[in-house]
Amino acid sequence: MLTPEQQAEIDAERAEPRQTLRAVSPGMERHLYTAHPVLDHGFVRVIDYMGDDNAITQAARVSYGKGTKAVSNDEGLIRYLMRHWHSTPFEMCEVKFHVKLPVFVARQWIRHRTANVNEYSARYSILDREFYIPEPDALNAQSTVNNQGRGATLQGEEAARVLEILKADSTRSYDHYEEMLSQDGKDGLARELARMNLPANVYTQWYWKVDLHNLFHFLRLRADSHAQYEIRVYAEEMCRLVKDWVPFAYAAFEDYRMGGANLSGKGVECVRRMLKGEEVTQETSGMSKGEWREFMEVVG
Repeated sequence: MLTPEQQAEIDAERAEPRQTLRAVSPGMERHLYTAHPVLDHGFVRVIDYMGDDNAITQAARVSYGKGTKAVSNDEGLIRYLMRHWHSTPFEMCEVKFHVKLPVFVARQWIRHRTANVNEYSARYSILDREFYIPEPDALNAQSTVNNQGRGATLQGEEAARVLEILKADSTRSYDHYEEMLSQDGKDGLARELARMNLPANVYTQWYWKVDLHNLFHFLRLRADSHAQYEIRVYAEEMCRLVKDWVPFAYAAFEDYRMGGANLSGKGVECVRRMLKGEEVTQETSGMSKGEWREFMEVVG
């Protein structure tokens, strides 16, 4: 997972604590530099961070002035900010992660264009012989109702056949990658060209720096049960880190974003009609069948 050089760097950093006058989060200090395993060869670790729960309330009080005097404590203010979608105070906190992940997960991840990213360069360096091979219980058939989702878990001979294909293709492609790079002591193919033969399950690494507001947006989508498993496990590990970093903000996020729901104007009106005892159906709701199905998932 970690190379000996990376582990030595981590050990050296953790062995030399530094005094600082800036605000620190005791919960996040415990996680600094530590690699938290994800998937078979991946990890997430915190390289640096700025701010804590207090940084959020401090920024809000500067921006809102007297308007916040009615809020009696920091936790209440943070919940108010989250409840009313005030995003800028949460942007006062930032965190920098070092992530090791399969390339196909990275391509999905990079669609969140609100972070600063620096990725391992396969033009400059040689990629390691490390590929994501799913556990048997993560091998699923294509969903018949969701074009971008999974269906039932593959069983028996079919699961074994797929795993063998994945392992064999990964090994063969990396063997050819090495062959193209070096040919009997002669200069081989340029690294920037040889890499194109590698499959999307090869591992890459990057530094990913993001503010808390945009991190919450990422986590809301990628830690959701509907997200692809391979990116969801990274988001879930990051949730645990963020919970220790900004406990008040994370609790509000978990309540209002992860555990809450948004209703359209038609949805609110239907709820009001239901509370008055009226029987409301899809035909009388003014919603499409898809909207009605999603609405009923929320209200039961």
